[in-house]
Amino acid sequence: MLTKWCCVFPGLPEEVPHARHFVASLLADRGPVQDATLIVSELATNAVRHTRSGVVGGWFLVVVGLGDDLVRIQVVDQGGDRVPHLCHATSHEEGGRGLRLIDALAKNWGYTILPDGRSVWAELVRASA
Repeated sequence: MLTKWCCVFPGLPEEVPHARHFVASLLADRGPVQDATLIVSELATNAVRHTRSGVVGGWFLVVVGLGDDLVRIQVVDQGGDRVPHLCHATSHEEGGRGLRLIDALAKNWGYTILPDGRSVWAELVRASA
């Protein structure tokens, strides 16, 4: 069973640091803070850049789940035309590396299409206290 916290943020680029702070404050002394904040930063940035969350009046939701052995970071956005996928980024491309980074850090990650958006999540192993 996971204990969950959530917070809604306006779909603006300047809100991404606030999402990182939200996650960091929840996980202080409880989980992998650096990896979790990096993951929420990538997911929130993707929500603002690539979905309807980034349009005027848009929003994204950050959900943090804390279990005995894992931390789940989830960002719910307002959907878009494309689904999250790993890009074959080259050194000449700008962007396209966020999900590759998440794939490398996370135990598991994925997405769920919702009626009015989507949820992208990543799970991290939580070290024993």
